[in-house]
Amino acid sequence: MKTCWLVLSLCWLLTLSCPADETSDYDKYWPQWRGPEGTGMAPHGDPPVEWSEEKNVRWKLAIPGEGHASPIVWGEVVYVLTAVKTEKTVEAGSGEAEQEPASGRRRRSRARKPTNLYEYVVMAVDRKSGKVLWQKTACEELPHEGKHADGSWASPSPVTDGERLYAYFGSRGLFCYDMEGELLWKKNFGDLTIAHSFGEGTSPALHGDMLVINWDHEGESFICALNKKTGKEYWRKERDEPTSWGTPLIVDVDGDPQIDVNGTNRVRGYDLTTGFPIWECGGMTRNTVPTPIEGDGRVFVMSGFRGAALVAIDLAGASKDVTGTETVAWTHDKRTPYVPSPLLDEGRLYFLATNTGVLSCFDADSGEALYTGQKLDGIRGVYSSPVGAQNRVYFSGRNGVFVVIKNSSSYEVLARNSLDDSFSASPAIVGDELYLRGFKSLYCIACD
Repeated sequence: MKTCWLVLSLCWLLTLSCPADETSDYDKYWPQWRGPEGTGMAPHGDPPVEWSEEKNVRWKLAIPGEGHASPIVWGEVVYVLTAVKTEKTVEAGSGEAEQEPASGRRRRSRARKPTNLYEYVVMAVDRKSGKVLWQKTACEELPHEGKHADGSWASPSPVTDGERLYAYFGSRGLFCYDMEGELLWKKNFGDLTIAHSFGEGTSPALHGDMLVINWDHEGESFICALNKKTGKEYWRKERDEPTSWGTPLIVDVDGDPQIDVNGTNRVRGYDLTTGFPIWECGGMTRNTVPTPIEGDGRVFVMSGFRGAALVAIDLAGASKDVTGTETVAWTHDKRTPYVPSPLLDEGRLYFLATNTGVLSCFDADSGEALYTGQKLDGIRGVYSSPVGAQNRVYFSGRNGVFVVIKNSSSYEVLARNSLDDSFSASPAIVGDELYLRGFKSLYCIACD
């Protein structure tokens, strides 16, 4: 009997570590930042639980330059952005800038403006082999200001609809390619003036024929919608906001598409078709970064710089200023994230404290804390956002350590893994594959 139990246990562990190879159309897409549903979830994904440099690495591709853009996937191709430093130089000045490292400890350092030109590069990689299918330089330019010590010149993630690929490099512009790498159009919005020269990071959002760009900085901030086929603006609305780094979330509210955007002064919901502001809510901290997340008609918005804020807003009927009204279902003011966005999985809301591996899990309906202050052992510093699949949640540390837990009301670790790289980009899950973009390499994690 004991032998039988051991055999059954071993079979269960093997199934957990390497799922069966099942494919469907859902296994071919991670088209944008935060995945197919904008939640960080892969509804039909089933990647490995365990991996290392010697185990379950299907392929590993060295990526030139630097970039924290998350990889996206369409069909059999992975797309990734990077910025490659050239030997071409020009004179530039420098300035004092306040830096906020992953540890959360503050320091003053001299953030020099770059003197080298950078190539802003789009890469298409074969999913099966890791071979580069094509590589295009969108532009070669000198960044106009410095960046955070932990940042990169290619932090916004691309987005695709399967017909066109949209590569966004912030102040360097928006570039539309066909899926074979031919440039169809490009658009420049000017130069962002980022608070503390921390660098740029917000990604575009796509819905139907409309591409949405949020442009919050220390100058004239705005949000706009473009025709995805031509780049022509449908509308543009001014925003009373300082610098933010959050990507817009497009959701359906009673059949009408709405853009929900985080912000220091106000969280806002806009009508996608017209740009009309539908509702707004206060309560966030400075330097808003996390992207809102939506489930069952409720949007969750967080921030965590010099404070902590979480608001859960019911979108049905939300109108004008909802601050302090019954439209706000619940709030929370401890251990919320600075950079990482949250994850919503089957009614459980997962989020990290500031940029650390300290985890909280809440019941998304009631706002009840299921557990808080749980340390993810081994992880030091977190910028990437968690992803989920098959009742599992995956966390990435900047030190190359990954923790996989069970989606449960109690904390249960399924695996702890590590790779020889540093990770700030968020993972992508497609089918039985997990894509991890490190500082040096792009990994495809799949069962050997």
